[in-house]
Amino acid sequence: MKAIVIPQYGGPEVLTVREMPLPQAATGEVLVHVHAAGVNFADIMSAAGAYPGTPQPPLIAGREYCGELGDTKGTGTNVRVMGYSQWGAFAEVVAGRQNYFWPVPAHWSAQEAAAFPVNYFTAYLAYWKAGLVDRALDRAPGAPKARVLIHAAAGGVGTAAVQIGKLLGIETYGTSSAAEKLARVKELGLDHGINYRERDYEEAIREMTGGEGVDAVFEMLGGEHTLKSVKCLREFGSVIVYGAATGKAGVLDPRALYAKGTSVHGLWLSVLSANKKVMDAAWERMSHWIAADQLRPIVGHVFAMEKAGEAFQLLLDRKNFGKVVLTIP
Repeated sequence: MKAIVIPQYGGPEVLTVREMPLPQAATGEVLVHVHAAGVNFADIMSAAGAYPGTPQPPLIAGREYCGELGDTKGTGTNVRVMGYSQWGAFAEVVAGRQNYFWPVPAHWSAQEAAAFPVNYFTAYLAYWKAGLVDRALDRAPGAPKARVLIHAAAGGVGTAAVQIGKLLGIETYGTSSAAEKLARVKELGLDHGINYRERDYEEAIREMTGGEGVDAVFEMLGGEHTLKSVKCLREFGSVIVYGAATGKAGVLDPRALYAKGTSVHGLWLSVLSANKKVMDAAWERMSHWIAADQLRPIVGHVFAMEKAGEAFQLLLDRKNFGKVVLTIP
């Protein structure tokens, strides 16, 4: 089978399409014939050897896919699934764990389904971790909405968070580097856009909320932005940290949390995905929205598997809108 291989740690240039042996399905696994795969920043970190737990190269890249359940030879059976894996997804066949894939809605393309697992579970669980899902669903008519600041609102998790926030009735604020991106995210339901190249988002949040701040910040930048995000919170608010796209560890002085009783929480889908109770509850809620065609992945860019390096570079250059997807022939 063809697969995108990381032969040694490095940047996008190291990715190579090679012939590899078919994977062997272990207990609890099923072979899936892959049609499309989602690209995540975690894949870039894995290629660079910077993602925790990444095996030594050579290894097959990729952690998110859509395909057909296969037989022992990997031949498709027309039963479509979208799945999540730590690696090995950028290949014609992946050994997928049955607890880590979900049925593909009939009206979705393979590219859309490949864009769902990582981004939408991460976004939904960020709201859940911040305590905003039940709060939003129980909100009395006319009661104030919760507020959330979403960093990188035009990215994969960002566009998912904007869509879910709209469905939950949450007032959303989003950062991006370009007015054009913000305009497109507003079409998805973003209430307030902040171009961080033109305006400091901490100052903007203070002005836009009358000095109150937001109930939660979804933070995946790292470095100084962890502390800056804390400063955007209102009383008892929380920062949900799920990444470090700057490549820098988050900077935080716990004393910044005291005055307003705020908090910082970590969210790592790689580990949390093993919690079946949490994942099943998230899927149950999102599947209702999907069935009503209220929730649908935003695919902004599609590349052939041979162009995986270009797909990685697009993410590194922060030029993507929505999800970047690879097609697997």
